[in-house]
Parts: sequence; structure tokens; C-alpha cells
Amino acid sequence: MMAVSFERYGRLYYLDPGAYSPKIGDKVLVPTDSGPEVAECVWAPQWVSEDIGGLPVCQGLAGPDDLGRDEENRRRRAEARLTARRLIREHKLPMKITAVDYLSADNTFLVYFSAPHRVDFRALVRDLGARLRTRVELRQIGPRDEARLQGGIGPCGRDLCCATFLKDFEPVSVRMAKDQDLPVNPLRIAGACGRLMCCLKYEHPLYQDFRKEAPPVGAAVTSPAGPGTVVGHNVPSDTVVVKLAADGRPCACPKASVCGSRQAYEAMHGRRGKAARETE
Repeated sequence: MMAVSFERYGRLYYLDPGAYSPKIGDKVLVPTDSGPEVAECVWAPQWVSEDIGGLPVCQGLAGPDDLGRDEENRRRRAEARLTARRLIREHKLPMKITAVDYLSADNTFLVYFSAPHRVDFRALVRDLGARLRTRVELRQIGPRDEARLQGGIGPCGRDLCCATFLKDFEPVSVRMAKDQDLPVNPLRIAGACGRLMCCLKYEHPLYQDFRKEAPPVGAAVTSPAGPGTVVGHNVPSDTVVVKLAADGRPCACPKASVCGSRQAYEAMHGRRGKAARETE
């Protein structure tokens, strides 16, 4: 398996190298709906243990003709972006061009734009097609797709997940941030798109499983260092913070080493133990 990108630091696409062994930085041909396109190899072919099927097969290294065609397509996309921006200002439309794609096989431009509401762009399409002398399609996209196409750096300091490896946008809720004890502050849990960060969903199942098994905050427990009260959880390290009853010192204990709640234990076994003592 190998990985390629059509833009530098752009989204990764995985291929079956087939009979070819390109190196990092080589230009290769990737099969698309509109024909072979030139992309850069960012991950050289490597053997993977998992059986991954359905990957498109690399069609070889790009030749001089392919590179020339790719350069011409980039020039045309840049020209179309500039023309579209000028016409938008002329028509005074509340929209912003996000990306432009050119389908050489169909001689068609796909112009992606964002807007706060629906926009009547019929006159813009007509004038844009006349200026570019080709067929033009305009497609309105949402904030998440806009961030995916533009790319950028997230709060973590890495490239945006949606612009690199994420294929689908899964639903993210504020409840996920609350379950992970994160501050419910839009400036802290929002991504570059202005929506909730996609990475809130990555560790959420881990927090859910931890809370199902760990004693809640305030529960009386018996730790390896002695009895105490749970005052906090540390999910990444799978530990529970216990405030010892003897000296009030906090102690981090593995979740598996902490007994269940004393109240729950007495509710389940207290009567049985009392009856056994009375029998004796």
C-alpha cells in the first residue's frame, strides 16, 4: 500500500502500487473518474499485515506529457479562481470561492463556494462560462467541507484531520466534551471550521467505558494505600485519584485496584453478613 496527495500537505489517498515502486516525492498517475491524474507519492509502498481490498491501482510514474498536462490544469484552475472572484465582486454576491477543480476529460470547471445562505448564482454561472469559454458548475459547501478543501493547522499544532485522513464527517455533540471533562467553551472545543472538533469523538468511547467501571467521584473506596474517597479520574492513565482518610493525601491508584463503593457493597452484602454473624 502507498499514499499520495494531489496538493502539498493535502489529504492523503491510498493506492495499491501494483507493479511499481515509486519513491517519496515521485509523481505518479492516480485513476480518477475523469481519467488519470498526477499526484505526489508521500508514503512509499509498504507491506501491511491487514488484507485491504478495493484500493485503486497506481497506473505508473508520470511522464513529461502528464506533468505538462498537470501544470496546464493548475494554470487553468488559478485563472478560473481569479475570474470567479472578479465576477462575484461585480455581481455583489455574498459568497466566497473555496476551491476550483478542472475536469479535463469533460472540459468542465467545478467551483466550490461557501455562503451564509442560499445564493442565486445563475447570472454568475452564465458570465463565468462565457469568460472561461467552457462549462461551469457551482457547488455550495458547508463549513466543514470548506476547512477540508482549504486545509490548515488545528489547535493541536498538526494538519487538520479532515484535510489529511478523515473521509466522512461523523456527528459530534457537546455531550462528548462534557464526558471528557473539557470546558464547554466554543473557543476551546471548536475547530478551524467553527464547528465542534472532530477529534472529540476519538477518545469518547474510552471515557464511556471507564466511567461504567470506575467508582464515581465522592464514592468511599478501599485503595492499596488505605481507605479513602474518590476525588478525580485520570482516564488516559486508567487511574483513579483517591483522597486517603488517614491523612488527606491524594493518591493515584489503578482503576482495577480500587474496590467498589462501600455503600454499594453494604447494600448488597450487609444483610447477608449480619445474618451469618447472628447464626454463629
